[in-house]
Amino acid sequence: MRNKVLDVAEAAFQARGYHASSLGDLMAAAGVSGGALHHHFPTKKALALAVIDERVAAAVEATWIAPVRAAASAREGVRAVFEAVAADLEQQGFVRGCPLNNLAHELSLADPDFRTALARIFSAWRQAIADKVRTDQHAGREQGTDPKRFAALAVATYSGAMSMAKAAQDAGVLRDCLPALGEA
Repeated sequence: MRNKVLDVAEAAFQARGYHASSLGDLMAAAGVSGGALHHHFPTKKALALAVIDERVAAAVEATWIAPVRAAASAREGVRAVFEAVAADLEQQGFVRGCPLNNLAHELSLADPDFRTALARIFSAWRQAIADKVRTDQHAGREQGTDPKRFAALAVATYSGAMSMAKAAQDAGVLRDCLPALGEA
């Protein structure tokens, strides 16, 4: 039941946002009573923090961190993620945006607990890319690249591109960024 509520909340927060998703709507969609919901999530904030910590962090891990770690190089990993996300969005036919970005835009100023949870995910994402650049450097590649700056650029570029793709409902902007990332 807890996972069903998380599934429903994750989808609602992505589609409509946290503030536009009422607990009543979430309970109805999950098919649970208020008592059952509050047993696992005493407040809407607790539910949102669970979505951020369990679902959004896992999505960033699966979409970004694991592929970059597994790639032959940091740049190849970043390029592969941009391409894969663009292809998925084109197949899907619409762009809801990045779940992390969507919640960061909506919640970062609303509450320090939200801000901390979201910042922790951004930090892990950047750290994974920077660590991969350092691995590349130990292998004799990327000698002129500052790992932290490249990681910040990759995350910021993706985040901005996803916002632009959402506004335009066109994932092509992700591919438009690839040449510049290869040169950064």
